[in-house]
Amino acid sequence: MTTAAVFGTGSWGTAFSAVLADAGTHVRMWGRRPEVVAQINAGSNEDYLPGIRLPQGVTATTDPGEAAAGADIVVVAVPSQTLRTNLEGWSSLLPQDAAVVSLMKGVELGTTKRMSEVIAEVGGVDPRRIVAISGPNLAREIALKQPAASVVACVDEAVAERVADACAAPYFRPYTNPDVIGTELGGAVKNVVALAVGMAEGMGMGDNSKASIITRGLAETTRLGVALGGDPATFAGLAGLGDLVATCMSPLSRNRTFGVNLGRGMSVSEVVAVTRQTAEGVKSCDSVLQLAKDHGVDVPIIEQVAAVVHEGRTPQQVVESLLARARKAEVD
Repeated sequence: MTTAAVFGTGSWGTAFSAVLADAGTHVRMWGRRPEVVAQINAGSNEDYLPGIRLPQGVTATTDPGEAAAGADIVVVAVPSQTLRTNLEGWSSLLPQDAAVVSLMKGVELGTTKRMSEVIAEVGGVDPRRIVAISGPNLAREIALKQPAASVVACVDEAVAERVADACAAPYFRPYTNPDVIGTELGGAVKNVVALAVGMAEGMGMGDNSKASIITRGLAETTRLGVALGGDPATFAGLAGLGDLVATCMSPLSRNRTFGVNLGRGMSVSEVVAVTRQTAEGVKSCDSVLQLAKDHGVDVPIIEQVAAVVHEGRTPQQVVESLLARARKAEVD
Protein backbone atom coordinates (compact mmCIF):
# COMPACT_ATOMS: atom_id res chain seq x y z
CA MET A 1 0.00 0.00 0.00
CA THR A 2 1.20 3.51 -0.86
CA THR A 3 1.86 5.69 2.19
CA ALA A 4 1.43 9.46 2.15
CA ALA A 5 2.51 12.02 4.73
CA VAL A 6 0.39 15.16 4.71
CA PHE A 7 1.92 18.21 6.40
CA GLY A 8 -0.94 20.52 7.37
CA THR A 9 -4.32 19.92 8.96
CA GLY A 10 -6.28 22.81 7.43
CA SER A 11 -9.36 22.33 5.29
CA TRP A 12 -7.62 21.44 2.02
CA GLY A 13 -4.93 19.29 3.62
CA THR A 14 -7.63 17.37 5.47
CA ALA A 15 -9.91 17.02 2.45
CA PHE A 16 -7.03 15.81 0.28
CA SER A 17 -6.04 13.33 2.97
CA ALA A 18 -9.56 11.91 2.72
CA VAL A 19 -9.21 11.69 -1.07
CA LEU A 20 -5.93 9.79 -0.70
CA ALA A 21 -7.46 7.39 1.82
CA ASP A 22 -10.53 6.79 -0.34
CA ALA A 23 -8.15 6.01 -3.22
CA GLY A 24 -6.51 3.28 -1.13
CA THR A 25 -3.52 5.24 0.18
CA HIS A 26 -2.50 5.06 3.85
CA VAL A 27 -2.31 8.62 5.24
CA ARG A 28 -0.41 10.06 8.19
CA MET A 29 -1.04 13.75 8.79
CA TRP A 30 1.15 16.17 10.69
CA GLY A 31 -0.47 18.97 12.67
CA ARG A 32 0.89 21.71 14.89
CA ARG A 33 -2.09 21.81 17.25
CA PRO A 34 -2.58 18.76 19.52
CA GLU A 35 -6.31 19.35 19.79
CA VAL A 36 -6.78 19.18 16.00
CA VAL A 37 -4.58 16.07 15.80
CA ALA A 38 -6.74 14.45 18.48
CA GLN A 39 -9.90 15.29 16.53
CA ILE A 40 -8.49 13.73 13.36
CA ASN A 41 -7.51 10.56 15.21
CA ALA A 42 -11.08 10.45 16.51
CA GLY A 43 -12.39 10.60 12.92
CA SER A 44 -13.07 14.27 12.09
CA ASN A 45 -11.60 17.77 11.90
CA GLU A 46 -14.28 19.92 13.48
CA ASP A 47 -12.13 23.06 13.41
CA TYR A 48 -11.89 23.11 9.60
CA LEU A 49 -14.45 20.65 8.19
CA PRO A 50 -17.18 20.44 10.82
CA GLY A 51 -19.70 17.65 10.57
CA ILE A 52 -17.69 15.53 8.11
CA ARG A 53 -16.37 12.06 8.99
CA LEU A 54 -12.90 11.12 7.78
CA PRO A 55 -12.01 7.71 6.30
CA GLN A 56 -10.43 5.13 8.60
CA GLY A 57 -7.14 5.27 6.67
CA VAL A 58 -6.33 8.78 8.01
CA THR A 59 -4.30 9.23 11.21
CA ALA A 60 -2.44 12.25 12.61
CA THR A 61 0.53 13.16 14.79
CA THR A 62 2.30 16.25 16.11
CA ASP A 63 5.68 14.63 15.36
CA PRO A 64 6.86 15.52 11.81
CA GLY A 65 9.41 12.70 11.82
CA GLU A 66 6.71 10.16 12.61
CA ALA A 67 4.51 11.53 9.83
CA ALA A 68 7.28 11.44 7.21
CA ALA A 69 8.86 8.10 8.09
CA GLY A 70 8.69 5.70 5.15
CA ALA A 71 6.35 7.88 3.10
CA ASP A 72 6.18 7.29 -0.64
CA ILE A 73 4.49 10.67 -1.12
CA VAL A 74 4.90 13.79 1.01
CA VAL A 75 2.11 16.35 0.64
CA VAL A 76 2.65 19.91 1.86
CA ALA A 77 -0.49 21.91 2.66
CA VAL A 78 0.54 24.88 4.80
CA PRO A 79 -0.02 28.61 4.13
CA SER A 80 2.31 29.56 1.27
CA GLN A 81 4.12 32.32 3.15
CA THR A 82 5.09 29.87 5.94
CA LEU A 83 6.47 27.20 3.60
CA ARG A 84 10.12 28.27 3.78
CA THR A 85 10.21 28.38 7.58
CA ASN A 86 8.43 25.06 7.90
CA LEU A 87 10.61 23.31 5.33
CA GLU A 88 13.77 24.43 7.09
CA GLY A 89 12.65 22.20 9.96
CA TRP A 90 11.36 19.33 7.84
CA SER A 91 13.88 19.00 5.00
CA SER A 92 16.04 16.43 6.77
CA LEU A 93 12.96 14.28 7.41
CA LEU A 94 11.85 13.94 3.78
CA PRO A 95 12.46 10.45 2.37
CA GLN A 96 14.99 10.69 -0.47
CA ASP A 97 12.84 8.90 -3.05
CA ALA A 98 9.45 10.35 -2.12
CA ALA A 99 7.40 12.52 -4.46
CA VAL A 100 6.85 15.91 -2.80
CA VAL A 101 3.43 17.37 -3.56
CA SER A 102 2.47 21.02 -3.18
CA LEU A 103 -1.18 21.86 -2.51
CA MET A 104 -0.28 25.50 -1.90
CA LYS A 105 -1.41 28.34 -4.15
CA GLY A 106 0.79 31.36 -3.68
CA VAL A 107 3.97 33.20 -4.65
CA GLU A 108 6.54 33.84 -1.93
CA LEU A 109 6.89 37.42 -0.75
CA GLY A 110 10.34 38.90 -1.26
CA THR A 111 11.69 36.18 -3.56
CA THR A 112 8.66 35.89 -5.94
CA LYS A 113 9.35 32.16 -6.04
CA ARG A 114 6.68 29.62 -6.81
CA MET A 115 6.05 26.95 -4.18
CA SER A 116 7.85 24.24 -6.18
CA GLU A 117 10.90 26.51 -6.38
CA VAL A 118 10.90 26.97 -2.60
CA ILE A 119 10.60 23.21 -2.11
CA ALA A 120 13.54 22.58 -4.44
CA GLU A 121 15.68 25.27 -2.80
CA VAL A 122 14.98 24.71 0.88
CA GLY A 123 14.13 21.02 0.83
CA GLY A 124 16.91 20.06 -1.56
CA VAL A 125 14.35 18.15 -3.63
CA ASP A 126 15.02 17.27 -7.28
CA PRO A 127 12.43 19.10 -9.44
CA ARG A 128 11.66 15.76 -11.08
CA ARG A 129 10.14 14.68 -7.74
CA ILE A 130 8.12 17.85 -7.14
CA VAL A 131 4.42 17.79 -8.00
CA ALA A 132 1.88 20.64 -8.03
CA ILE A 133 -1.81 19.80 -7.66
CA SER A 134 -4.34 22.47 -8.59
CA GLY A 135 -7.86 22.76 -9.93
CA PRO A 136 -11.44 23.66 -8.96
CA ASN A 137 -11.06 21.98 -5.59
CA LEU A 138 -13.12 23.70 -2.89
CA ALA A 139 -12.23 21.67 0.18
CA ARG A 140 -15.65 21.21 1.74
CA GLU A 141 -17.27 20.00 -1.48
CA ILE A 142 -14.52 17.43 -1.95
CA ALA A 143 -14.74 16.33 1.68
CA LEU A 144 -18.46 15.74 1.01
CA LYS A 145 -17.34 13.49 -1.89
CA GLN A 146 -18.89 15.68 -4.58
CA PRO A 147 -17.32 14.90 -8.00
CA ALA A 148 -14.32 17.05 -8.93
CA ALA A 149 -11.26 16.97 -11.16
CA SER A 150 -7.76 18.37 -10.73
CA VAL A 151 -4.35 18.65 -12.38
CA VAL A 152 -1.34 16.67 -11.16
CA ALA A 153 1.65 18.49 -12.66
CA CYS A 154 5.24 17.23 -12.72
CA VAL A 155 8.05 17.44 -15.25
CA ASP A 156 8.53 13.67 -14.80
CA GLU A 157 5.50 11.89 -16.25
CA ALA A 158 6.09 8.72 -14.22
CA VAL A 159 6.05 10.67 -10.95
CA ALA A 160 2.87 12.48 -12.00
CA GLU A 161 1.22 9.15 -12.79
CA ARG A 162 2.30 7.70 -9.43
CA VAL A 163 0.75 10.60 -7.52
CA ALA A 164 -2.37 10.59 -9.72
CA ASP A 165 -2.86 6.89 -9.00
CA ALA A 166 -2.56 7.56 -5.26
CA CYS A 167 -5.36 10.17 -5.30
CA ALA A 168 -7.72 8.72 -7.93
CA ALA A 169 -10.76 8.30 -5.68
CA PRO A 170 -14.21 7.39 -7.05
CA TYR A 171 -15.26 11.06 -6.84
CA PHE A 172 -11.88 12.71 -7.59
CA ARG A 173 -10.45 12.54 -11.13
CA PRO A 174 -6.80 13.62 -11.57
CA TYR A 175 -5.34 14.62 -14.93
CA THR A 176 -1.55 14.73 -15.43
CA ASN A 177 0.28 17.67 -16.99
CA PRO A 178 4.03 18.41 -17.38
CA ASP A 179 3.44 22.18 -17.01
CA VAL A 180 4.30 22.89 -13.38
CA ILE A 181 4.79 26.62 -14.02
CA GLY A 182 1.36 27.14 -15.57
CA THR A 183 -0.37 24.97 -12.98
CA GLU A 184 1.15 26.90 -10.09
CA LEU A 185 0.60 30.34 -11.63
CA GLY A 186 -3.05 29.58 -12.33
CA GLY A 187 -3.58 28.58 -8.72
CA ALA A 188 -1.80 31.61 -7.28
CA VAL A 189 -3.20 34.37 -9.49
CA LYS A 190 -6.81 33.21 -9.34
CA ASN A 191 -6.84 34.07 -5.62
CA VAL A 192 -6.05 37.69 -6.45
CA VAL A 193 -8.71 37.82 -9.18
CA ALA A 194 -11.22 36.32 -6.72
CA LEU A 195 -10.60 39.25 -4.38
CA ALA A 196 -11.61 41.59 -7.23
CA VAL A 197 -14.73 39.55 -8.02
CA GLY A 198 -15.64 39.52 -4.33
CA MET A 199 -15.32 43.30 -4.17
CA ALA A 200 -17.69 43.60 -7.13
CA GLU A 201 -20.16 41.32 -5.37
CA GLY A 202 -19.89 43.31 -2.15
CA MET A 203 -20.55 46.54 -4.05
CA GLY A 204 -23.77 45.06 -5.46
CA MET A 205 -22.56 44.52 -9.01
CA GLY A 206 -24.16 41.85 -11.20
CA ASP A 207 -22.99 38.90 -13.25
CA ASN A 208 -21.87 40.99 -16.23
CA SER A 209 -19.37 42.82 -14.05
CA LYS A 210 -18.11 39.65 -12.40
CA ALA A 211 -17.83 37.77 -15.70
CA SER A 212 -15.83 40.65 -17.14
CA ILE A 213 -13.39 40.58 -14.22
CA ILE A 214 -13.01 36.80 -14.48
CA THR A 215 -12.34 36.94 -18.22
CA ARG A 216 -9.86 39.78 -18.08
CA GLY A 217 -8.30 38.25 -14.98
CA LEU A 218 -7.74 35.06 -16.95
CA ALA A 219 -6.06 37.12 -19.68
CA GLU A 220 -3.67 38.60 -17.11
CA THR A 221 -2.95 35.18 -15.63
CA THR A 222 -2.22 33.72 -19.06
CA ARG A 223 0.06 36.60 -20.06
CA LEU A 224 2.08 36.23 -16.88
CA GLY A 225 2.19 32.45 -17.04
CA VAL A 226 3.37 32.39 -20.65
CA ALA A 227 6.05 34.99 -19.86
CA LEU A 228 7.35 32.64 -17.18
CA GLY A 229 7.40 29.67 -19.56
CA GLY A 230 3.96 28.16 -18.95
CA ASP A 231 1.86 26.47 -21.63
CA PRO A 232 -1.10 28.65 -22.79
CA ALA A 233 -3.30 25.54 -22.90
CA THR A 234 -2.90 25.06 -19.14
CA PHE A 235 -4.77 28.30 -18.46
CA ALA A 236 -7.78 27.11 -20.45
CA GLY A 237 -7.91 23.93 -18.36
CA LEU A 238 -8.71 22.82 -14.83
CA ALA A 239 -5.76 24.59 -13.19
CA GLY A 240 -6.58 27.82 -15.03
CA LEU A 241 -10.17 28.55 -15.99
CA GLY A 242 -11.63 25.77 -13.84
CA ASP A 243 -10.01 26.91 -10.60
CA LEU A 244 -10.62 30.56 -11.43
CA VAL A 245 -14.38 30.10 -11.90
CA ALA A 246 -14.78 28.02 -8.73
CA THR A 247 -12.80 30.44 -6.59
CA CYS A 248 -14.42 33.58 -7.98
CA MET A 249 -18.03 32.39 -7.84
CA SER A 250 -18.38 30.15 -4.77
CA PRO A 251 -19.35 31.48 -1.34
CA LEU A 252 -17.02 28.76 0.03
CA SER A 253 -14.04 30.68 -1.39
CA ARG A 254 -12.06 32.50 1.29
CA ASN A 255 -10.61 35.01 -1.18
CA ARG A 256 -14.00 35.85 -2.71
CA THR A 257 -15.48 36.24 0.78
CA PHE A 258 -12.62 38.52 1.81
CA GLY A 259 -13.27 40.65 -1.26
CA VAL A 260 -17.01 40.77 -0.56
CA ASN A 261 -16.33 42.27 2.85
CA LEU A 262 -13.99 44.86 1.32
CA GLY A 263 -16.67 45.74 -1.23
CA ARG A 264 -19.16 46.27 1.58
CA GLY A 265 -16.91 48.93 3.09
CA MET A 266 -14.84 47.06 5.66
CA SER A 267 -11.13 47.90 5.94
CA VAL A 268 -8.48 45.27 5.33
CA SER A 269 -7.68 45.09 9.05
CA GLU A 270 -11.36 44.67 9.89
CA VAL A 271 -11.73 41.80 7.41
CA VAL A 272 -8.56 40.13 8.68
CA ALA A 273 -9.97 40.28 12.21
CA VAL A 274 -13.08 38.32 11.21
CA THR A 275 -11.38 35.93 8.78
CA ARG A 276 -10.51 32.63 10.43
CA GLN A 277 -8.57 30.93 7.63
CA THR A 278 -5.85 32.27 5.34
CA ALA A 279 -6.96 34.12 2.20
CA GLU A 280 -3.84 33.51 0.12
CA GLY A 281 -4.56 36.30 -2.37
CA VAL A 282 -4.19 38.95 0.33
CA LYS A 283 -0.61 37.87 1.00
CA SER A 284 0.29 36.95 -2.59
CA CYS A 285 -1.05 39.97 -4.50
CA ASP A 286 2.14 41.96 -3.89
CA SER A 287 4.45 39.11 -4.90
CA VAL A 288 2.36 38.33 -8.00
CA LEU A 289 2.45 42.01 -8.97
CA GLN A 290 6.22 42.13 -8.46
CA LEU A 291 6.60 39.00 -10.59
CA ALA A 292 4.63 40.69 -13.36
CA LYS A 293 6.73 43.87 -13.14
CA ASP A 294 9.94 41.84 -13.25
CA HIS A 295 8.79 40.27 -16.53
CA GLY A 296 7.21 43.38 -18.06
CA VAL A 297 3.66 41.99 -18.01
CA ASP A 298 0.64 44.31 -17.80
CA VAL A 299 -1.72 43.17 -14.99
CA PRO A 300 -4.11 46.05 -14.21
CA ILE A 301 -6.60 44.03 -12.15
CA ILE A 302 -3.86 42.54 -9.97
CA GLU A 303 -2.30 46.00 -9.62
CA GLN A 304 -5.58 47.52 -8.42
CA VAL A 305 -6.25 44.69 -5.94
CA ALA A 306 -2.79 45.21 -4.45
CA ALA A 307 -3.56 48.93 -4.17
CA VAL A 308 -6.70 48.19 -2.14
CA VAL A 309 -4.98 45.68 0.13
CA HIS A 310 -1.74 47.57 0.73
CA GLU A 311 -2.26 51.22 -0.23
CA GLY A 312 -5.71 52.00 1.14
CA ARG A 313 -7.49 52.54 -2.19
CA THR A 314 -11.23 51.94 -2.11
CA PRO A 315 -13.02 49.41 -4.33
CA GLN A 316 -14.93 52.29 -5.97
CA GLN A 317 -11.65 53.97 -6.90
CA VAL A 318 -10.48 50.68 -8.40
CA VAL A 319 -13.58 50.44 -10.59
CA GLU A 320 -13.09 53.99 -11.82
CA SER A 321 -9.40 53.39 -12.59
CA LEU A 322 -10.02 50.19 -14.54
CA LEU A 323 -12.86 51.67 -16.59
CA ALA A 324 -10.84 54.80 -17.37
CA ARG A 325 -7.95 52.87 -18.93
CA ALA A 326 -7.21 53.47 -22.61
CA ARG A 327 -9.12 51.15 -24.93
CA LYS A 328 -7.23 48.35 -26.64
CA ALA A 329 -7.71 45.23 -28.75
CA GLU A 330 -8.96 42.26 -26.71
CA VAL A 331 -6.21 39.94 -27.93
CA ASP A 332 -2.65 41.28 -27.80
